[in-house]
Amino acid sequence: MMSEKMKNFITRTITGILFVVVLVASFLTPETMVGLFAVITGLTVWEYGGLVNEWDDIQVNRFISTVAGVYLFIAMAGFCTGMTSATVFIPYLITILYLIIAELFTKAPNPINNWAYTMLSQMYIALPFSTINVLAFQTTGNGAFNNLLPLSVFVFLWVNDTGAYCTGSLLGKHKLFPRVSPGKSWEGSIGGAVLVLIVAALIGWLTQEHEGAMSVLVWMGLGLVIVVFGTLGDLVESLFKRTLGIKDSGRILPGHGGMLDRFDSSLMAIPAAVIYIYSLSLF
Repeated sequence: MMSEKMKNFITRTITGILFVVVLVASFLTPETMVGLFAVITGLTVWEYGGLVNEWDDIQVNRFISTVAGVYLFIAMAGFCTGMTSATVFIPYLITILYLIIAELFTKAPNPINNWAYTMLSQMYIALPFSTINVLAFQTTGNGAFNNLLPLSVFVFLWVNDTGAYCTGSLLGKHKLFPRVSPGKSWEGSIGGAVLVLIVAALIGWLTQEHEGAMSVLVWMGLGLVIVVFGTLGDLVESLFKRTLGIKDSGRILPGHGGMLDRFDSSLMAIPAAVIYIYSLSLF
């Protein structure tokens, strides 16, 4: 008879492999990338709404918040590809105004809580996800699809997780942030960062002959940015779960928890990558 621990391991492994395959495959075409991440944005905002609505004196409009988040992602994709003008964001702004003004009529005991948690769904989830369109379409300068840059964010995050786990398991002694995530160590974080730098240098070397390619040093800088902000994103979500008193954000991914559990690092890493890439143009 297979033990429960072994069953969980097999479930986690199969889910993890399928997750990676689907995510990588989505970057083959711009349509699949936009389609998949629009769905991911919606599922994550919906999951978030369900979690915060379980608290007393908090009631966010889960449906409208989710629709707004998905619309923002699609609108950003249209704007970054040059298919639409900036006016595409007007319906989103109208929705945000509605979500604020609607509290006048709900008679909620603490409308400030509702405003705060509603806007957090947009600032913490929808907006960061939408910036992946900037990496995919704006960095080329002509709206063409660049699948390597957004994909590399996830590759670096996965490499960092693997390196941090292996190094931390073998050498981890000094806790990185025990108040929020007692399992993380400085040794693991350094090990993950070193592995990412190696992979980033390899990507830079393999792509250096391509037109408009980034240098090896720029790729390594991007890798370091992803490591730092990916780790911070993980810690932010851990703080979020500790505040709510939950272990996993959901059960949609067997063995891996919810959408926030799976994409916590990327929510900080993607916008940080955008800031890094655009900051380079200033020098």
